[in-house]
Amino acid sequence: MHKVNSIYLIFLFFFFSCSDQNVNTDSAVEVKSATYKVASIFPTSLPLLGENSRKFVENVNRASDGKLNLKLFEPGALVPGLESIPAVSKGSLEMTWAAAGFFSGNDSAFSFFTAVPFGPDPGEYMAWLYYGDGMKLMNEMFSKYNIHAVPCGIQPPEASGWFRKEIKSVEDFDGLKMRFFGLGAKVMEKLGVATQLLAPGEIFQSLQLGTIDSAEFANPSVDIKNGFYQVAKYYYFPGWHQPASILALMINLDIWNNMVDSHKSIIELACGDMFRQILAQGEATQWSAMKQMRDDYGVILKRWPDEIISEFEKAWQEVVIEESAKNENFKKVYDSYSKFREEYSLWSELGYLK
Repeated sequence: MHKVNSIYLIFLFFFFSCSDQNVNTDSAVEVKSATYKVASIFPTSLPLLGENSRKFVENVNRASDGKLNLKLFEPGALVPGLESIPAVSKGSLEMTWAAAGFFSGNDSAFSFFTAVPFGPDPGEYMAWLYYGDGMKLMNEMFSKYNIHAVPCGIQPPEASGWFRKEIKSVEDFDGLKMRFFGLGAKVMEKLGVATQLLAPGEIFQSLQLGTIDSAEFANPSVDIKNGFYQVAKYYYFPGWHQPASILALMINLDIWNNMVDSHKSIIELACGDMFRQILAQGEATQWSAMKQMRDDYGVILKRWPDEIISEFEKAWQEVVIEESAKNENFKKVYDSYSKFREEYSLWSELGYLK
C-alpha cells in the first residue's frame, strides 16, 4: 500500500510540474525593448506645457521597467517646433508632444481638439472627448495623415493676451499685429487684427523687436516664465478663446499599429494621469503668478468689459457659419460638439452653483 501511494505521489509531482512548465512556456511572451524619439513643441523649461512633457516621458519609462524607452528632445533639436506634427505624419519623426491645433493649417477642424472659443470648461470638454464623439472624430481625421493622437493633458483657462496699450474699444484692435492660436485667431481677424502663429520660443523676441504688437500664449504661470511682462504691461482676461486646452501625444500611425499592446496601454495610462497632473497644477499656480506680475513687475491685470466680450462672441458665430459652409470636416465636428453641449446643458444648468 505504501509503495502504491509513493508511486502515485511521484506521478502527481511530475504531472503538475510538467503542466506548470507548459503553461509558463506558452504564456510567457517576451516583449522586446523599444526606443522612440519624442520632439516637444514646447521648451521643457516651461511650466505646465513643457515640464510635463519630461514628467510624462519619465513616467512611461519607469512604468515599462525599461521595455519602452522614450527620449525627449527640445524644439528645434530634431525639427523646428511647428514642423513636428508634419514630421510625424511623414514618418521622419516618431512622436511629438504637441496639440492638435498646431495642425490646423491642414484643416481648421483640428482646432476643436485643442480649444474652442466660448467652449466648455475642462470637465465638459473631457466628457465630449471621451464619451461623446471627440476622440473618434479626432483620430478619424488624424489617421488620414498617418497619425494616431492620444490626448495627454488639459489646461485651465488661458489669459486673453498681452498688449502694449490699453484696449478701450473694439476699434483699438484694428491694425494690430498679434500672435494668436487656433480658432480664436479667426475671431480676431474679424476685428481687424493681423494674426500669425508663432512657435512658443519665438514670441518674446517678436514682441521685443516690434514684429508683433501683442500676443496670447498661455496662462499666467506659463506666461511669466516667458517674460512677456518686460515688453507689454496690459494683461487681459478671461481667455474666451481657450477656456480649456487639450495637449496630445502625436504618434506616427505605422509605429502605433506595430506597437505591442502593453506599450500602447502604458502610453494611454500615462497620458490619462497627465490630465490629473496638468489640470491640478494649472489650477494651483495661476494666482501666485498673477500676484507676482502685478506686485513685482507692474503688470496691469484687466478683464474685458462685457461689450467687448459680446463682440468676440458675435465674431465667433460668424466664423462658425463661414467655416461650416466651406469645410465639411469643420461642420461635422462642430455639429457633434454643439449637440453634446446642448444635451449637457441640462446637467450644467441645474447641477452646478452659479
